[in-house]
Amino acid sequence: MVSGRGSLGDTEKAVQAKLGDLPVRHERMAAVAGIYRAAAAVRQHFENSVLRDAELSWTSFVVLWVVWIRGEGETRRVAEEAGISKGTLTGVARTLQARGLMERKGHPTDGRLALLALTPEGERVMARVFPEFNAEEAFVTEGLSDDEALDLADLLGRIVVQVETRGEDRRLELLDGQDPRPRRSGRRAKG
Repeated sequence: MVSGRGSLGDTEKAVQAKLGDLPVRHERMAAVAGIYRAAAAVRQHFENSVLRDAELSWTSFVVLWVVWIRGEGETRRVAEEAGISKGTLTGVARTLQARGLMERKGHPTDGRLALLALTPEGERVMARVFPEFNAEEAFVTEGLSDDEALDLADLLGRIVVQVETRGEDRRLELLDGQDPRPRRSGRRAKG
Protein backbone atom coordinates (compact mmCIF):
# COMPACT_ATOMS: atom_id res chain seq x y z
CA MET A 1 0.00 0.00 0.00
CA VAL A 2 1.18 3.49 -0.76
CA SER A 3 0.59 6.03 1.97
CA GLY A 4 3.26 8.64 1.42
CA ARG A 5 3.69 11.15 -1.35
CA GLY A 6 6.25 9.23 -3.45
CA SER A 7 5.49 8.55 -7.08
CA LEU A 8 3.77 5.34 -8.07
CA GLY A 9 6.82 4.27 -10.06
CA ASP A 10 9.12 4.82 -7.07
CA THR A 11 6.78 2.83 -4.85
CA GLU A 12 6.57 -0.03 -7.33
CA LYS A 13 10.38 -0.20 -7.51
CA ALA A 14 10.71 -0.14 -3.71
CA VAL A 15 8.14 -2.94 -3.29
CA GLN A 16 9.80 -5.05 -5.97
CA ALA A 17 13.20 -4.51 -4.34
CA LYS A 18 11.81 -5.80 -1.03
CA LEU A 19 10.12 -8.83 -2.60
CA GLY A 20 12.65 -9.79 -5.28
CA ASP A 21 11.12 -12.06 -7.92
CA LEU A 22 7.79 -12.51 -6.14
CA PRO A 23 5.12 -11.24 -8.55
CA VAL A 24 3.28 -8.11 -7.43
CA ARG A 25 0.05 -6.87 -9.01
CA HIS A 26 1.09 -3.22 -9.13
CA GLU A 27 -2.10 -1.99 -10.80
CA ARG A 28 -4.19 -3.52 -7.97
CA MET A 29 -1.81 -2.14 -5.35
CA ALA A 30 -2.13 1.29 -6.96
CA ALA A 31 -5.95 1.08 -6.96
CA VAL A 32 -6.19 0.17 -3.26
CA ALA A 33 -3.53 2.73 -2.33
CA GLY A 34 -5.46 5.36 -4.27
CA ILE A 35 -8.67 4.50 -2.44
CA TYR A 36 -6.89 4.72 0.91
CA ARG A 37 -5.12 7.99 0.12
CA ALA A 38 -8.23 9.62 -1.33
CA ALA A 39 -10.39 8.55 1.62
CA ALA A 40 -7.84 9.78 4.15
CA ALA A 41 -7.36 13.10 2.35
CA VAL A 42 -11.09 13.72 1.99
CA ARG A 43 -11.82 12.78 5.59
CA GLN A 44 -9.04 15.01 6.89
CA HIS A 45 -10.22 17.91 4.70
CA PHE A 46 -13.80 17.62 5.95
CA GLU A 47 -12.81 17.25 9.60
CA ASN A 48 -10.52 20.29 9.36
CA SER A 49 -13.08 22.48 7.61
CA VAL A 50 -16.87 22.18 7.68
CA LEU A 51 -17.03 19.54 10.43
CA ARG A 52 -14.57 21.40 12.66
CA ASP A 53 -16.88 24.40 12.83
CA ALA A 54 -19.75 22.10 13.86
CA GLU A 55 -17.48 20.25 16.34
CA LEU A 56 -18.22 16.93 14.64
CA SER A 57 -15.94 14.05 13.75
CA TRP A 58 -16.39 12.26 10.43
CA THR A 59 -18.03 9.32 12.23
CA SER A 60 -20.39 11.48 14.27
CA PHE A 61 -21.46 13.31 11.10
CA VAL A 62 -22.12 10.00 9.32
CA VAL A 63 -24.25 8.77 12.26
CA LEU A 64 -26.21 12.04 12.28
CA TRP A 65 -26.60 11.79 8.49
CA VAL A 66 -28.00 8.25 8.64
CA VAL A 67 -30.56 9.14 11.30
CA TRP A 68 -31.38 12.47 9.61
CA ILE A 69 -32.06 10.82 6.23
CA ARG A 70 -33.60 7.52 7.39
CA GLY A 71 -35.40 8.82 10.47
CA GLU A 72 -35.54 7.15 13.85
CA GLY A 73 -33.76 3.83 13.67
CA GLU A 74 -32.69 0.78 15.61
CA THR A 75 -29.05 0.97 16.68
CA ARG A 76 -28.04 -2.15 14.77
CA ARG A 77 -29.34 -0.68 11.49
CA VAL A 78 -27.77 2.73 12.15
CA ALA A 79 -24.38 1.12 12.85
CA GLU A 80 -24.62 -0.98 9.69
CA GLU A 81 -25.58 1.96 7.48
CA ALA A 82 -22.85 4.13 9.02
CA GLY A 83 -20.30 1.36 8.41
CA ILE A 84 -19.25 1.14 12.05
CA SER A 85 -19.49 -1.43 14.85
CA LYS A 86 -22.26 -1.28 17.41
CA GLY A 87 -19.59 -0.59 20.04
CA THR A 88 -18.35 2.44 18.12
CA LEU A 89 -21.94 3.60 17.63
CA THR A 90 -22.55 3.40 21.38
CA GLY A 91 -19.72 5.86 22.08
CA VAL A 92 -20.65 8.20 19.23
CA ALA A 93 -24.33 8.18 20.20
CA ARG A 94 -23.46 8.97 23.83
CA THR A 95 -21.39 11.95 22.72
CA LEU A 96 -24.17 13.18 20.42
CA GLN A 97 -26.72 12.71 23.24
CA ALA A 98 -24.55 14.70 25.64
CA ARG A 99 -24.46 17.51 23.06
CA GLY A 100 -28.25 17.43 22.76
CA LEU A 101 -28.18 16.35 19.11
CA MET A 102 -29.53 12.81 19.45
CA GLU A 103 -31.79 10.87 21.75
CA ARG A 104 -31.86 7.18 22.56
CA LYS A 105 -35.16 5.49 23.34
CA GLY A 106 -36.27 1.99 24.15
CA HIS A 107 -37.92 0.01 21.38
CA PRO A 108 -41.73 -0.07 21.84
CA THR A 109 -42.05 -3.86 21.38
CA ASP A 110 -38.60 -5.31 22.13
CA GLY A 111 -36.92 -4.20 25.33
CA ARG A 112 -33.54 -5.49 24.12
CA LEU A 113 -33.43 -2.96 21.29
CA ALA A 114 -32.79 0.78 21.32
CA LEU A 115 -33.81 3.45 18.84
CA LEU A 116 -31.90 6.59 17.89
CA ALA A 117 -33.51 9.82 16.75
CA LEU A 118 -32.32 13.37 16.21
CA THR A 119 -33.46 16.05 18.61
CA PRO A 120 -34.77 19.33 17.20
CA GLU A 121 -31.25 20.74 17.75
CA GLY A 122 -29.77 17.78 15.84
CA GLU A 123 -32.17 18.50 12.97
CA ARG A 124 -31.07 22.18 12.96
CA VAL A 125 -27.38 21.22 12.96
CA MET A 126 -27.83 18.87 10.01
CA ALA A 127 -29.94 21.39 8.08
CA ARG A 128 -27.09 23.90 8.54
CA VAL A 129 -24.10 21.58 8.09
CA PHE A 130 -25.22 19.41 5.18
CA PRO A 131 -25.27 22.19 2.55
CA GLU A 132 -21.73 23.14 3.66
CA PHE A 133 -20.70 19.47 3.55
CA ASN A 134 -22.15 19.07 0.06
CA ALA A 135 -20.29 22.18 -1.11
CA GLU A 136 -17.07 20.50 0.04
CA GLU A 137 -18.10 17.30 -1.79
CA ALA A 138 -18.26 19.46 -4.91
CA PHE A 139 -14.89 21.03 -4.08
CA VAL A 140 -13.01 17.76 -3.61
CA THR A 141 -14.42 16.34 -6.87
CA GLU A 142 -13.98 19.57 -8.84
CA GLY A 143 -11.34 17.98 -11.09
CA LEU A 144 -13.87 15.44 -12.38
CA SER A 145 -16.66 15.93 -14.89
CA ASP A 146 -20.15 14.95 -13.74
CA ASP A 147 -19.87 11.75 -15.81
CA GLU A 148 -16.46 10.96 -14.29
CA ALA A 149 -17.85 11.51 -10.78
CA LEU A 150 -20.68 9.08 -11.53
CA ASP A 151 -18.23 6.58 -13.07
CA LEU A 152 -16.04 6.83 -9.97
CA ALA A 153 -19.04 6.26 -7.71
CA ASP A 154 -19.96 3.20 -9.78
CA LEU A 155 -16.42 1.78 -9.66
CA LEU A 156 -16.14 2.30 -5.91
CA GLY A 157 -19.58 0.76 -5.46
CA ARG A 158 -18.39 -2.34 -7.32
CA ILE A 159 -15.49 -2.66 -4.89
CA VAL A 160 -17.89 -2.38 -1.94
CA VAL A 161 -20.14 -5.08 -3.43
CA GLN A 162 -17.11 -7.35 -3.98
CA VAL A 163 -16.06 -7.07 -0.34
CA GLU A 164 -19.61 -7.29 1.03
CA THR A 165 -20.63 -10.31 -1.04
CA ARG A 166 -17.40 -12.29 -1.21
CA GLY A 167 -15.23 -10.91 1.58
CA GLU A 168 -16.40 -13.27 4.32
CA ASP A 169 -15.69 -16.34 2.15
CA ARG A 170 -12.27 -14.92 1.29
CA ARG A 171 -11.46 -14.30 4.96
CA LEU A 172 -12.44 -17.87 5.83
CA GLU A 173 -10.25 -19.13 2.97
CA LEU A 174 -7.27 -17.07 4.13
CA LEU A 175 -7.75 -18.18 7.75
CA ASP A 176 -8.31 -21.87 6.87
CA GLY A 177 -11.86 -21.65 8.23
CA GLN A 178 -10.74 -20.37 11.64
CA ASP A 179 -12.16 -17.32 13.39
CA PRO A 180 -9.79 -14.35 13.27
CA ARG A 181 -7.74 -13.71 16.40
CA PRO A 182 -8.92 -10.74 18.47
CA ARG A 183 -7.43 -7.46 17.37
CA ARG A 184 -4.64 -5.96 19.41
CA SER A 185 -4.66 -2.29 20.16
CA GLY A 186 -0.92 -2.06 19.62
CA ARG A 187 -0.36 -1.25 23.26
CA ARG A 188 1.54 -3.58 25.49
CA ALA A 189 -0.16 -4.96 28.57
CA LYS A 190 0.79 -3.21 31.77
CA GLY A 191 2.68 -5.26 34.22
